[in-house]
Amino acid sequence: MPKRRANGEGNIRKRKDGRWEGRYTVGHDPETGKSIIKNVLGKTQAEVKEKLKKAIEENVGIDYGRAKTYTVGNWLEVWYENYAKIKMHPSTYLTYHGYIENHIKPQLGKIPLNDLTTLNLQQFYKKLLAEGRVERIEAQKQPKGLSAKTVRNIHQIISSALKLAVEQRLIARNPADGCALPKAERKEMQTLPVEQLTYFLREAKDSGVFALYYIDLTTGLRRGELLGLKWSDIDLEKGDLRVQRQIGRIDGKIIEMPLKTKNAYRTLPLSADAIDVLMQQRRKTGNSEWVFPSPTGGPMSPDSVLHMLHRVLKRAGLPKVRFHDLRHTFATLALQNGVDIKTVSGMLGHFSAGFTLDTYAHVTTSAKREAAKTMGNILSGAV
Repeated sequence: MPKRRANGEGNIRKRKDGRWEGRYTVGHDPETGKSIIKNVLGKTQAEVKEKLKKAIEENVGIDYGRAKTYTVGNWLEVWYENYAKIKMHPSTYLTYHGYIENHIKPQLGKIPLNDLTTLNLQQFYKKLLAEGRVERIEAQKQPKGLSAKTVRNIHQIISSALKLAVEQRLIARNPADGCALPKAERKEMQTLPVEQLTYFLREAKDSGVFALYYIDLTTGLRRGELLGLKWSDIDLEKGDLRVQRQIGRIDGKIIEMPLKTKNAYRTLPLSADAIDVLMQQRRKTGNSEWVFPSPTGGPMSPDSVLHMLHRVLKRAGLPKVRFHDLRHTFATLALQNGVDIKTVSGMLGHFSAGFTLDTYAHVTTSAKREAAKTMGNILSGAV
């Protein structure tokens, strides 16, 4: 059947397979000068006519000639260098760079920017959840798939880059908008009860890593903050510790990074016992600038201290917990023993006491019950 003009909005024809097709020109190839043709399909002529009208309206002003010069990988590089690096915190954009190089570009990088579909992204996320982890020695015993949280972070990178492409009129719409994302499950908080801490610290001492875990339990530092401590950050005479940086792993390299928020930069008081522990650690580290150096003299790997923690817990006969749970243990014990929420929040480097209150609601709820019980006993005795 000859092509038909649909009210001047494009060409509509019936295909040999029985479906209707509408074609429209969106621009010209800058290299060949040939027209760039797009199409829509439908079961009926009326359906295609409606789709064609909508497609033409969406594509008004789209620079397909310029878009044709970009692949998904090229465009991510443009976005990363010119936008992410300017708008984001260094530790964030370094993490993003790892996601782009290790995951996004190997799987999607060669797809022309304008050909990327929601289905491409959905299949990519499914694969990441099943087998997305980059193989390295430290991750050998970990699940092969990436966590839902990591996949959501990768989606955020892609979505932001494609949003910029829409704003630059390179693509008509953002294919990331239609994706179904895995639900990020909040990992249950675990703590080491006081009765277990004795066994844990005893085993840590026997394993030669007592100082590392003792200082973390007395300060509530994040893993990267603890490993980022230098002797210049500690004043043993005044008895304080300044949190100035963190250690992380980007692209397989262990690097020094600034902290993510201004609240994370803080000065913490040290107990007399913590000062004694650090004085002993100072003698052990010799000329190293790092409080907890690796065998080679540089900062320790975040992965290695986690594996070390699990070995100590196993030898002590205790359940496995995350390194971050040592921080939860510090906060929980502090709150249970009467330290006010604002003080604990400041020591943890949280952006607000409200966030700390929400995080440790189970602890404060228990304390409120005890307060109510105490007041009840007092008042009942006065009646």
